[in-house]
Amino acid sequence: MARTNGSENSTNAGILKGFRRRSRARERLIETVILANGLIAIVVLVGVLLLLLRTGLPVFSHTAPWDFFLGTRWYPVSEPPTFGIMPFFISTLWVAGISTLIAIPLGVGCAAYLAEVAPASVRETVKPVVEILAGIPSVVMGFIGLALLSPYVQSLFNLNTGLCGLTAAIMLSLMSLPVIVSVSEDALNAVPHSFREASYALGATKWETIIHVCIPGAISGIAASIMLGVGRAIGETMTVLMVAGGALAVPASPTDPMMPMTAAIASGIGNAVRGGPQYQALFAIGIVLFVMTLFVNLIADRVLERQKRKFART
Repeated sequence: MARTNGSENSTNAGILKGFRRRSRARERLIETVILANGLIAIVVLVGVLLLLLRTGLPVFSHTAPWDFFLGTRWYPVSEPPTFGIMPFFISTLWVAGISTLIAIPLGVGCAAYLAEVAPASVRETVKPVVEILAGIPSVVMGFIGLALLSPYVQSLFNLNTGLCGLTAAIMLSLMSLPVIVSVSEDALNAVPHSFREASYALGATKWETIIHVCIPGAISGIAASIMLGVGRAIGETMTVLMVAGGALAVPASPTDPMMPMTAAIASGIGNAVRGGPQYQALFAIGIVLFVMTLFVNLIADRVLERQKRKFART
């Protein structure tokens, strides 16, 4: 009997060892795949940056940096060619800034309503519709802006044309909303329910709980959603190319026709000689867009760090 028990124990121990070995092998495989994915992302990012620098920086051999960044004239076919991106840069700030100001309160408010207030039936109906909106092609949004929004903006502000920065910003805010709503709503749902119960136990109302507990508790996810929304607003091409107006002058107000940097690249790359001055200048604009996106990411990281320190003190 004792021998039987001993053999069974040794068999069980062998099975357990084999199971642990297989589990460890699977864990190593998963770790390797995750590491490889991370390295691939880094290599792709560095490759894109090197390509932009290699192709775009030579423009400064025949155009001074201050003329390129502060110049207001873009004449690629003149002799010598003139490349000043200030109109494109200001247009990008107008369009991205206004679209962000519209999309953030609407997106976070809609996410808070879906996560904290809306009945389950409303949430299950609205969220899939919002996610479907994220898949609408940008060219379709451009057609919607051309056919529906631009005439309304023209008549509302008594403009010569409704194709202006404000129209582009409104359309970009509509394109950013689904991302902000979906990601923020998931982040709010991830806040532990005990946080809400503790807030209610201290006498807070539902509104106070949402503002002071739920949203701060989900700030990392909300910041990520805002970062994605701003990134889409900065990098969107087709919609702004169709509805922003395409003017090369420095815009003085959001109701002026304008051409953001993405639209300038899209409209000019087809006419640029590969390796020529205009080709290099367009890639230099891509470097500026890359730096702007990096700046947005750094701001988001600072916000998250401040929020973490705030929670650490409390």
